[in-house]
Amino acid sequence: MRYFAKDYDVIVIGAGHAGIEAGLAAARLGAQVGVFTINMDWVGNMPCNPSIGGTSKGHLVREIDALGGEMGKAADANTLQSRMLNRGKGPAVHSLRAQIDRRRYSEYMKHVMERQENLEIVQAEIVDLSPLPDGRWECLTRLEAIYHAACVILATGTFLGGRIYVGDVSYEGGPDGMFAATALAEALKRLGVPTRRFKTGTPARVNRRSIDFSRLERQDGDERIVPFSFDGVYQPQNVLPCYITYTNTETKQVILDNLHRSPLFSGKIDGKGPRYCPSIEDKIVRFSEKERHQIFIEPCGAHTEEMYLQGMSSSLPEDVQLRLLRTVPGLEHVQVMRTAYAIEYDCVDPLALYPSLEFKQFPGLFGAGQFNGSSGYEEAAAQGLIAGINAARRLQGKTPFVLDRASSYIGTLIDDLVTRGCSDPYRMMTSRSEYRLLLRQDNADLRLTPLGYEIGLVGEEKYARLQQKLRLIAEETARVSQVSVPQSAALDALLVSRETAPMKTGCRMTELLKRPQLNYELLAPFDPDRPELPPEVFEQVEISIKYEGYIKRQLAQAQEMRRLESKQLDETQDYTQIVGLRMEAQEKLNRVKPRNLGQASRISGVSPADISVLIIHLKKLEAQKRAKKQESAGEAQAE
Repeated sequence: MRYFAKDYDVIVIGAGHAGIEAGLAAARLGAQVGVFTINMDWVGNMPCNPSIGGTSKGHLVREIDALGGEMGKAADANTLQSRMLNRGKGPAVHSLRAQIDRRRYSEYMKHVMERQENLEIVQAEIVDLSPLPDGRWECLTRLEAIYHAACVILATGTFLGGRIYVGDVSYEGGPDGMFAATALAEALKRLGVPTRRFKTGTPARVNRRSIDFSRLERQDGDERIVPFSFDGVYQPQNVLPCYITYTNTETKQVILDNLHRSPLFSGKIDGKGPRYCPSIEDKIVRFSEKERHQIFIEPCGAHTEEMYLQGMSSSLPEDVQLRLLRTVPGLEHVQVMRTAYAIEYDCVDPLALYPSLEFKQFPGLFGAGQFNGSSGYEEAAAQGLIAGINAARRLQGKTPFVLDRASSYIGTLIDDLVTRGCSDPYRMMTSRSEYRLLLRQDNADLRLTPLGYEIGLVGEEKYARLQQKLRLIAEETARVSQVSVPQSAALDALLVSRETAPMKTGCRMTELLKRPQLNYELLAPFDPDRPELPPEVFEQVEISIKYEGYIKRQLAQAQEMRRLESKQLDETQDYTQIVGLRMEAQEKLNRVKPRNLGQASRISGVSPADISVLIIHLKKLEAQKRAKKQESAGEAQAE
């Protein structure tokens, strides 16, 4: 028999990476929050790669931390190995990546949520969701408990209508042997939520005892570890190494001989898979000219013998998986502990969402994470944070918190989803940002911590540390710009050794720092008055000097983008009524309902000529408003 259980301000459905950040953010902003999960022991689970960060994803984690989120601290507290990727390239693409103890990470996040004021975490499956006459929402659990809330955040990950595929075998299921959220998927369809089918997959896990490490390349972590979190609460350590091996022609042949048994190629899977993370059978077909593919063998935890085979995602039958794995050097006698599988699931068309991640048609209903069509733990957590913030702000009668593309990778991620949509699982990449030199991972705190403080997620202590850092950067920038370096044999020897031209006369230290071959550390002997400062201060000063011209150019581009963003559009506008717009533009604009000209200009199918028409339309509306205002003023004078 149904019974009324509780009334919350915000209900979060799902306790994966999106649900965690959503629940914590809303609770920390004062909302009474209930987070519902199918299994309490799987909070913050990593069903695929047990790692946090990576190219562009490390940027997202640092931005989450700068705004007051939890993922960065959780990663630092549970790191097995840490590496800074792309060190050989410019700072715009440097990205942290850490191998994580997956079970300890889950325990950490569960404990954080258990201790969070204003938050209750509940093990229960939500099977129905419906709006109430007063504008609130009703959620029904499998055990027939009824919960009400002003806002609901859908953070269902890959559970929604989940279906597992391993060769010819297919069944309803969620990741890691969990059961699927089938009833909720049907409830959302009844509600009219526009859903589609996406697909992802995960490799096998194997027993460390069965690996021949003598045939593998060892990969150790960095000597100097940079934490994800700017708070410095935890100092990550390198605990375990990773390893590298490669597939070969024998592996390729096993796969080609059994392609007909892969549901990806037999047509059994309808869902669109991730473009940038293909299965091993997909890679063999798409890159048929390649002789081998790289495989990373990574630990799942410090207290388990499970190893993760990154690069070997597959949905081939279990017997074929074992055969192809045993063709790989080091894995000749491997024991599979968990078989690889593909999972198909329901997600929303993100064009149905505002940039606040609230549904356009369903006030108070929000989406976050893989439910919104993205892939990856980091993308999910970033969206969860924004959805949680905006659910709380909606309750407080405040305007939505929206980050633009020039402010953050989070802003770019969400803008891409809600403006351009996605035809396959969306993955963040540095190339997606036109402002990536401004949006480096090293300056995420400078960009976003003031905003986190303003909205109430960042406390006084963290904000004070930022102010101190800003002061030190300003002082060092002023100091180094005044330092003169005389010509000397020692300096010329250094310059020649670094393959840059020797000096003919003395110069300012800033002129030397602008050279790509030089840095603060190399020039330290020629700067005797250099103060003792944290490495991150020198890093900021050096980057600002080295890339000054490029940064100014991108700032100008960002200013122009924000000028367009300031031109607001009526979100109820019927674009078929605007003369001069092409039919495709009318259709796309009516579907997205952009908030401003900037967003309209990024919609696929809307041309610069269409934007010119919109500019003329806005000018006409403004002229009509002025005329009406003058007419009203004239009538008032006449009276």
